Amino acid sequence: MKKYLWNPQLITIKENYPGNLYEKGQFSNYPWPDTNASFKNVFRWFVSRNPQKKDKKKENFRLDVIHDSKIFESRKNVIVWLGHASFFIRANGVNILIDPVLADLSIIKRKAAFPCEAADIRNIDFILLSHGHRDHLDEYSLKKIFAQNQQAVVLGPLQCEKLIRPISKKIKFQEAGWYQQYDIKNIKITFLPALHWHRRGLNDFNEVLWGSFMIETDAHKIFFAADTAYGSHFKEIKEVMGNPDICILPIGAYKPEFLMKQSHINPIEAIQAFRDMEGKKFIPMHYGTFDLADEPLGEPIKMLKENLEKKFLAELKVGEKFLI
Repeated sequence: MKKYLWNPQLITIKENYPGNLYEKGQFSNYPWPDTNASFKNVFRWFVSRNPQKKDKKKENFRLDVIHDSKIFESRKNVIVWLGHASFFIRANGVNILIDPVLADLSIIKRKAAFPCEAADIRNIDFILLSHGHRDHLDEYSLKKIFAQNQQAVVLGPLQCEKLIRPISKKIKFQEAGWYQQYDIKNIKITFLPALHWHRRGLNDFNEVLWGSFMIETDAHKIFFAADTAYGSHFKEIKEVMGNPDICILPIGAYKPEFLMKQSHINPIEAIQAFRDMEGKKFIPMHYGTFDLADEPLGEPIKMLKENLEKKFLAELKVGEKFLI
């Protein structure tokens, strides 16, 4: 008999949804295919030749960064890209920080600076954590942020307590399964499917769930896809939630395909996801900040601009305010 998990204290908005499949202490992408994240597959990548190695070496792509110490003092409704998958969103008077990563990732150095100092990050109401990978959930960054935002509430996936409790025992948080709406005021935030996986160490594979978010006010629906492979979940989310005004979609870290395709979408798949959801504006992310894959850093945005109609694209500089 299959076992499913959910948070009984939260509303599940999809009719007859049983919760997330949880077997032998692990979550899955069920009913979609699971990711092959074996160490054998990763080792194959390390010993494989990158056919674009020369292209990566000679390219001089760099993201533009607008340094602004007052990002978090905004009184307007805005979306600000902070690099990689980190965003600040102010909507309906609520300040939201998503997947904040302020500095380097161990041996992986930032290619684009964070647009302000850690000390500038104040007045945060909610911190959304999509999943446990270190380029999305960074302990150093969270410690810095919580030190000056003790009022902030973490909204994360099922079983995320084991990741955030070591950071601070005072952190307030809510855990949600897919299609569950967090219990908060002045705004609606729903945790939704993503086709991905979890691992931070050697023995914790898929112990914590992963997912995406829909942020809703009376005026806007903003979808944050987080990390995901392409699948029919985009259409399903649209059918359950309605079509978003703004889709924040990842476009980088897609090569080599044998490793990345089950975890990330490439720019063409991101465009298809945008069309599946019938979105109105496309904000690209997950490129140019960290060198995580075989493709050149500038290839994702170049490919996106060549294949997406200009009227749909909202290409942001790091630190740039997009008014909503």
